[in-house]
Amino acid sequence: MELQAKLAILADAAKYDASCASSGSNARHSLGGRGIGSTEGMGICHSYAPDGRCISLLKILLTNHCQYDCLYCVNRASSNVPRARFSADEVVQLTLDFYRRNCIEGLFLSSGIVKSPDFTMEQVVEVARALREDHDFCGYIHLKTIPDASPELIARAGRYADRLSINVEMPTTDGLQALAPEKDESAIRRSMARLRLQIDDAREERKRVVPIRALPGATPVATKPPPFAPAGQSTQMIVGADATDDRRILATSATLYGAYRLRRVYYSAFSPIPDAARALPLVAPPLMREHRLYQADWLMRFYGFEHQEIVSASNGLLRLDVDPKMAWALAHAERFPVDLNRAPREMLLRVPGLGVKAVERLLQARRVRRLRAEDLRSLHVPARKVLPFVVADGHRPAAGDAARAAQQLRAPAPPVQASLF
Repeated sequence: MELQAKLAILADAAKYDASCASSGSNARHSLGGRGIGSTEGMGICHSYAPDGRCISLLKILLTNHCQYDCLYCVNRASSNVPRARFSADEVVQLTLDFYRRNCIEGLFLSSGIVKSPDFTMEQVVEVARALREDHDFCGYIHLKTIPDASPELIARAGRYADRLSINVEMPTTDGLQALAPEKDESAIRRSMARLRLQIDDAREERKRVVPIRALPGATPVATKPPPFAPAGQSTQMIVGADATDDRRILATSATLYGAYRLRRVYYSAFSPIPDAARALPLVAPPLMREHRLYQADWLMRFYGFEHQEIVSASNGLLRLDVDPKMAWALAHAERFPVDLNRAPREMLLRVPGLGVKAVERLLQARRVRRLRAEDLRSLHVPARKVLPFVVADGHRPAAGDAARAAQQLRAPAPPVQASLF
């Protein structure tokens, strides 16, 4: 098969994986004449999910042959799709060629499982090794690791990759057993725990700089051991392929963040696939649900919210018409309005419309004078969203302002495609 035909198949096969981002990687670049590639600046391809979502990250599979038969996966063993397989050298050359054309900022590499987990992982690691050592590639590399692969191979992957990821696939054990019975949740968790220990150990070791002398009387040179997956690890879970509600999904995410110190949990709304199994839903969940989960995830990571307080509905689902912080504020009207001049940082972060940077600016400004409603605009804060929930000098919201603001800010109904005939 020609390389272009392989690329068409294996790039399309990777579009369902959303867990790919270069945030948090070391700032490497080719200035000074050493190496090629960069983890900074622009230059990236886009992948498109079948429902039209634009995923601004390059993703490619080493192969879409797979010995597993996960029901939600288009590349499962029983799926009737065209198959292809790259060699390690072909992936290396494609990465270098696309980067030289300013099409990508690096490589995200995943793979189906062929022959054995160790055989597949060895091929994935060889791609990263060749890029780093043979071609001095300085760009971003994200490798999808295989939980059943040997610890030695995963340790080698961490030496070359900026980020490693292991997908938990489903939010619950029951969901994984029902839709991917060949996958072992305990093996996935063991691999994630092992990765956390290796990442933590490498960071601690790099903090201990060892001075050495090249020659007698020379200036000591500080050397550090090589980094290990400096951008950490991430994971992805599928939303809407089973009946798991948002409350349980966020609880699983909170456990993953706490136990394995993940950099990101990605949520991928289930998309119906060709020749789908009967156990899967026929209709995809609304994409807004995925968006709301990302917003709720942000609240847990940066705004001090606990996972159990974000979802208040009895059905365990996030509201789709307003964002999770607005929904929380409407459900806790007794906590508002908040005094901008006296409230602590923790409460200011719960005001709809106030982000982390805006709260820091407000705290700095009120050290020198009392805040007024007009100050929100000068601090680039969305006053229309904030004012119904706060008190400031010369301003106090009227009864019902919060509900009216929420009504005005409701998510619009999705557009309907007009018919030509």
